[in-house]
Amino acid sequence: MAPAAIMLAADAPKLSSANTGFMLICSALVMLMTPGLAFFYGGMVRVKSTLNMLMMSFISLGVVTVLWVLYGFSMAFGTDRGSLIGWTSGFVGFSGIGKTELWPGSTIPVFVFAVFQLMFAVITPALISGALADRVKFSAWTLFLVLWVTVVYFPVAHWVWGPGGWAGKLGVIDFAGGTAVHINAGAAALGVILVIGKRIGFKKDPMRPHSLPLVMLGAGLLWFGWFGFNAGSWLGNDDGVGPLMFVNTQVATGTAMLAWLAYEKIRHGAFTTLGAASGAVAGLVAITPSGGSVSPLGAMAVGAVAGVLCAMAVGLKYRFGYDDSLDVVGVHMVGGVVGSLLIGFFASGKGQSAVRGLFYGGGLEQFWKQCAGVFAVLAYSLIASAVLAFLLDRTIGMRVTEDEEVSGIDQAEHAETAYDLTGAGGGVVGVATPALAAAQIKKAATRSRKVDA
Repeated sequence: MAPAAIMLAADAPKLSSANTGFMLICSALVMLMTPGLAFFYGGMVRVKSTLNMLMMSFISLGVVTVLWVLYGFSMAFGTDRGSLIGWTSGFVGFSGIGKTELWPGSTIPVFVFAVFQLMFAVITPALISGALADRVKFSAWTLFLVLWVTVVYFPVAHWVWGPGGWAGKLGVIDFAGGTAVHINAGAAALGVILVIGKRIGFKKDPMRPHSLPLVMLGAGLLWFGWFGFNAGSWLGNDDGVGPLMFVNTQVATGTAMLAWLAYEKIRHGAFTTLGAASGAVAGLVAITPSGGSVSPLGAMAVGAVAGVLCAMAVGLKYRFGYDDSLDVVGVHMVGGVVGSLLIGFFASGKGQSAVRGLFYGGGLEQFWKQCAGVFAVLAYSLIASAVLAFLLDRTIGMRVTEDEEVSGIDQAEHAETAYDLTGAGGGVVGVATPALAAAQIKKAATRSRKVDA
């Protein structure tokens, strides 16, 4: 008895200060992605909607953090209940977690794992907001965010990554969030915009980005933070998988950007900065589920396919008439599907597991498993999100009034403007008509008095 006990004690994982420090840095990198996303989206909208777009991302840092501590971590990563949801009472309020208690199968504390996963929970609903630009009440969006993470994100995270979740048990590979984050957010965006409808002037009025430098800044911050998002998902650096993921992230992203620009040049005759930024994000999305399974050359193939297909997909909104304002469906849903399914072809068996795809002699078994995970998450998120949006629309209303949408949602919802140019002789920004300008000034004055009070 004694030798066995000594052997078990010697083999038990111990807290690694190197891995713990690495994961805290990765958590901070992932946190930076949400402000980066806010800048990326904020630059893509018109001037009159800039602050609203920033706030729709930023509010997630507050709301989801509180929910995660109260019950989200328990629902996503607690003890399995029927392969669909988790629950551990000691995770509620983080009340039963010891400061040196290790996450099972790792060398990092539970607190570190929880805060790393929190950052994923924060940015996922923020991704949805890009599809809803210009037209959704901030209060309705905040309530939708509460309901969506509770009904959709926490359960889906358990399916994919939680102990005993059905997708994980089936063998679906999702290294860092192709299904749980990107397909989930993209499908949710599609479900909501099918309920709330199009912006006023969609396909009639120009709705060009107001600040491409802001878009490039946001894309750069996303790219930087994504290294923590992807490389950190292995929870350590003891076997080389994390560094492989880091390399593949860079390779796929660079390739996707070039592929998008090449398609754009052939299709539209120009290399645009918006195309470069969107192509980079498409590559980041596609390599997220697959980067732990493929070689660097496989990552290049994933990036090239994602860059072209996502560029083609963003044009579908004009053909089918759904107003995906900032291409969340075209980039995140399509990019996530591409990256997840290509695991079935390019998995080399030399990364996170011995699973091989079709091109490495593994047949189509893994491809069918990936299909099950992809389309189950897509269908659930789309339907559940549409139902939540419908309920909110019929109760408190999801959209601002037509006057507020035309004159600018920033003034209507936040009593502010992104750029105050009055001192430089710029006047009121983002106003359609003199009558609306007068109404906007009057409303701004009233709201300013309330804020000052």
